[in-house]
Amino acid sequence: MLHLHRRSLVEDKAAWEQAGIALYQFDTEAVEAATKEAPQWIHFGGGNIFRAFIAALQQRLLNEGLAQTGIITAETYDEEVIEHVYRPFDNLSLAVTMYADGRFENEVIGSVVESVVCRPDFTEDWKRLKEIFEAPSLQVASFTITEKGYKLTDYAGNYFPAVAEDMKKGPEHVTSSMGSIAALAYARYKAGAYPFAFLSLDNCSHNGDKIKEAMTAFAQQWVANGVAEPGFADYINDETKVSFPWSMIDKITPRSSEKVQEYLKGIGFGDTELIHTNKGSYAAFVNAENAQYLVIEDKFPNGRPALEKAGVIFTDRETVDKVERMKVCTCLNPLHTALAVYGCLLGYTLIADEMKDPQLKGLIEQMGYGEGLPVVTNPGVLDPKAFIAEVLEQRLTNGNLPDTPQRIATDTSQKVGIRFGETIRAYGDKAKDLTYVPLVIAGWCRYLLAVDDEGKAFTPSPDPLLQNVQEALQGVVLGDVASAKGKLRPILSNTGIFGSDLYEVGLGEKIEGYFEELIAGPHAVRNTLVKYVK
Repeated sequence: MLHLHRRSLVEDKAAWEQAGIALYQFDTEAVEAATKEAPQWIHFGGGNIFRAFIAALQQRLLNEGLAQTGIITAETYDEEVIEHVYRPFDNLSLAVTMYADGRFENEVIGSVVESVVCRPDFTEDWKRLKEIFEAPSLQVASFTITEKGYKLTDYAGNYFPAVAEDMKKGPEHVTSSMGSIAALAYARYKAGAYPFAFLSLDNCSHNGDKIKEAMTAFAQQWVANGVAEPGFADYINDETKVSFPWSMIDKITPRSSEKVQEYLKGIGFGDTELIHTNKGSYAAFVNAENAQYLVIEDKFPNGRPALEKAGVIFTDRETVDKVERMKVCTCLNPLHTALAVYGCLLGYTLIADEMKDPQLKGLIEQMGYGEGLPVVTNPGVLDPKAFIAEVLEQRLTNGNLPDTPQRIATDTSQKVGIRFGETIRAYGDKAKDLTYVPLVIAGWCRYLLAVDDEGKAFTPSPDPLLQNVQEALQGVVLGDVASAKGKLRPILSNTGIFGSDLYEVGLGEKIEGYFEELIAGPHAVRNTLVKYVK
């Protein structure tokens, strides 16, 4: 059996190639030495999208001699990822690309040459992190830590206890994730105020601003509390020194597939077992779709990797914003949410299976082509119509992808505002004429009852507002339309969820009507979809 170790890639090269697994083409020792001496890129959050997409981009540059240093990955959330997923495998991953025609393509990703835990109590790792941030050569600190990873406050606006302590005690005594990142930025400032970029690659709107807000808050509080030099706040706010580019990233990288697991065993790959940590499950392999897009604002005060030669689009902030709105508000994310909530209600466990359902496929086609595309802004660097066609015809129909409506339904309360709010605003006074956007919002409200279309209870996916919104629906009973009267108003009028009061834009009553149809009794969800999806 083949096992992920750099020595094996050299000694058993023929066996790897015979198994159909592509190997990287660069000199490991040379890249490791160059990275140690002059680090250029550190990435926080070594999860699936990083391993399958971002690290693979740098590997392309290394293979073609267009880069000399690798990536250092750091973990702020789950230290066991470093201890059990990276280091035992010499920081290697096996990336499996899953094509819609059933093919698999395999590549060992070796561009990650060092891995560290980002916590001061991991003394040696913390010392190394400071060395990296104090190095004039550092160009980029990038992130895939999810939108929640940047948050400093709870929903009441109060700092989390660890954050409040960090702000009080200063950069030498940090314990929170964002406090640790800010402390490393402070170390760079102290070493010479060298320039670099904080690059968020998380799938959220205006992602660069998320990390900027967190860093600015720490810098200002530390200076105000006298635990950091006054110049640190100026450094963080000087875009010629520290930049926070926006980006749009798109590649579906679902949980480890049992189908891929069995396939890899069949070709002789031995590291297929899931690795369980206290905070999640991982594997030495990562599986993902073949489609991928990365558009980045070109603002890097200390230079950057030549990722445009690996397919990344570098442009200005306005264009990134247009691309992000095209994807998140029209061409992908709203369709995903529609499939998520209705898929859970109709008992589906695979997105590709939902695309065989005429009502669900019709729903997202009508919403995307009919209601979304007419108001989307063409960003120029990607064509919206071609993008949505690829989503509908190739990506969502990919039966190789083990992507579930249950996964996509996670944190829906945090997503509906951007995924539907922009389209609603774009229609202005004519928003009341929309059919499918409000039908999906009504579907989400129906989903919150945690009862499927057969009348059976199910467990909703995690969501920080789940308890709040479910409390608003207490007393609503499937089969009793009268029980729904007035129940949706606290949800639909919540501008914190939707970005606007849906009653004020003329959609509140329409959504209430759809909701009453959806709760009329068992099979009412299906009957409602049949009625409205032509």
